[in-house]
Amino acid sequence: MRDTLRIATRKSPLAMWQAEFVKAELEKAHPNLKVELLPMSTKGDKILDVPLAKIGGKGLFTKELEDRMIAGEADIAVHSMKDVPMELPEGFALGAILERHTPTDAFVSNKYNSFRELPKGAVLGTSSLRRKAQLMAKRPDLDVRDLRGNVGTRLGKLDADEYDAIVLATSGLQRLELDERIRHELTPEDCLPAVTQGTLGIEYFAKDKEVLEIISVLNHKPTEIRTIAERAMNHRLEGGCQVPIGVYAELLGNEQIKVRGLVASLDGSVIIRNQVIGPQSQAASLGRVLGEALLEQGAKAILDEVYASDLNKG
Repeated sequence: MRDTLRIATRKSPLAMWQAEFVKAELEKAHPNLKVELLPMSTKGDKILDVPLAKIGGKGLFTKELEDRMIAGEADIAVHSMKDVPMELPEGFALGAILERHTPTDAFVSNKYNSFRELPKGAVLGTSSLRRKAQLMAKRPDLDVRDLRGNVGTRLGKLDADEYDAIVLATSGLQRLELDERIRHELTPEDCLPAVTQGTLGIEYFAKDKEVLEIISVLNHKPTEIRTIAERAMNHRLEGGCQVPIGVYAELLGNEQIKVRGLVASLDGSVIIRNQVIGPQSQAASLGRVLGEALLEQGAKAILDEVYASDLNKG
C-alpha cells in the first residue's frame, strides 16, 4: 500500500476543516500513511457577488478539484456532499461517505432569538433557494435577500448590520467551533434540509483500487444508505442548487428508512411534500419513487418554471 496520499481541497476555512478532518481520520486508520493537502481557490469561491445558481451551480466546487486529480497532482478530493452533482464525470467515483454531522439549518442573529421572533420586514440572508422558499412560506412578511461568501464573510455581513438574521448550515458552524453563534436550530419540520446536508464524501479515480482500499475504511454504512436515498430522489427530479428542493432520510427500526421530500416555488407560495417508508435495502428505489410522486403532484410545473427563470440566464 502506498505511503502518501494527496487531497485536493478548496481554501475556504470550512473546506480546509473538512480536508484536515479526513486527513486525521485516514492517518489514524493507517498509521504508516502520510496525507498531504493541496489547497486551491475555485471559481465558486472567487465570485461572491452573483447567486451561485447563475454561475454554474454545484459543479463550481468540484470540477477544479477534479482537474487537479486529472493532472496527477492529487489522489482524492474531499467534498461536502451537498456540493456534489448527481452525475460524476466519467472515471470518477465516491469511495467513502463519512458519518453524517448535524444536517439541520441554523438561525443566526445578534438581535433575535428565533426565526419566529423576527419583526415584519426584517432582512434575512441566505444563499439557498431551498431555505428562502421554505422560510418565506412561513413568513412572507420578511425581506429575504441573497447572501454569498464563506461562513466568516456571511457572519461579518450580519455583524455589520447588513442583515437582521442569517441562516447557515448547522454543521458548518459546529465544524468551525462557532456553536455560540447559533441562536436557534431549525428542525427538519421548520426547514427540510438540503440533499445530504452535513455529509462529507471522498472522490477518487474509480480505477484506482489501492486508493479505494485506503479510503473505504472511513465509509459509514448508515450514512451511505441515507445518502443513496436522498440523492436518488434529487436525481429523479433532476435537481441542482438552482431549485428549492429539500429531502431528509431517517433510518428507522426493523431495517426501515423514511424519506421526506419537498419541491417549492421560488417565493414559497407553493410547496409540494411527500414521504415514503420502506426497506433500507431499497433506499435508491424509494428515493426515485418519492421523486416520481412529487412530480405527479405538480413538481414538474414548478421545476420548469424555476429553470426558465432569470436564475438560469446570463
